[in-house]
Amino acid sequence: MTIPQIISEALLEDIREGDHTSLATIPPESKGTAELIIKQEGILAGTEIAREVYRQVNDLVKVEILIPDGSKVKPGDIVMRISGPSMSILTGERLALNFMQRMSGIATQTHKIAKKLDGTKAKILDTRKTTPLMREIEKYSVRMGGGANHRFGLFDLILIKDNHIDFAGGITQAIDATHEYLKKNNLDIKIEIEVRDFKELNEVLARGGVHRVMLDNFDPAMLKKAVDLIDGRFETEASGGITMETIRPFAETGVDFISVGALTHKIISLDMSLLAIHE
Repeated sequence: MTIPQIISEALLEDIREGDHTSLATIPPESKGTAELIIKQEGILAGTEIAREVYRQVNDLVKVEILIPDGSKVKPGDIVMRISGPSMSILTGERLALNFMQRMSGIATQTHKIAKKLDGTKAKILDTRKTTPLMREIEKYSVRMGGGANHRFGLFDLILIKDNHIDFAGGITQAIDATHEYLKKNNLDIKIEIEVRDFKELNEVLARGGVHRVMLDNFDPAMLKKAVDLIDGRFETEASGGITMETIRPFAETGVDFISVGALTHKIISLDMSLLAIHE
């Protein structure tokens, strides 16, 4: 589903047969201006989504973006100015804010965690722990906060996890079956494999044939040992319950990537509001 389709469905959910409050109280010919104002410090995301909301509500509404996505914002900052039919400004208000508040919350959380990695080679990654049908929007927000995207879905990276390994009969069998599948289907897709301990890591090192190793639930001391053992043969990724409070020791091991599911599934929306301007 594309972003315009997502917004279209969201508007249908909110408006249905009509915004009766605005229809009842606002003269049809009324025109006005409103400003979107930040009420909490953070990182901005979602301005173009808000523009698309208003385009679909009424293309006579003009949205002037004053601060671009990815910018640091503080209370009192005016992010955008919206002008046109007053009824349409109010009809699109909540949906535009819902998108922007959540997206900016993700960007802000990502920025805070990414700052913990300063001075190391590690990059922070999101996961597939996203709101259904909102993945493209939420992963965009991660990028605005200074993070990087892991695979988008099940189709653009082969990630052999513990259950795949167990069902396949072992690491070597899983890797061999993957290469056979890719060759048979003429596919060029990178391969990542998850390991849970050094026994599994040594099996991967002996077999090879992958691009990245995910070291799951390794503590920092174990992770450092594993990264040294891999010695640049594959990219390395740490995962498993890593938080903003615990991430720094993991980053200092020399690992390439650290994935944090909380970037998109434990979020506090950034506070902002839309206020009418009395001219």
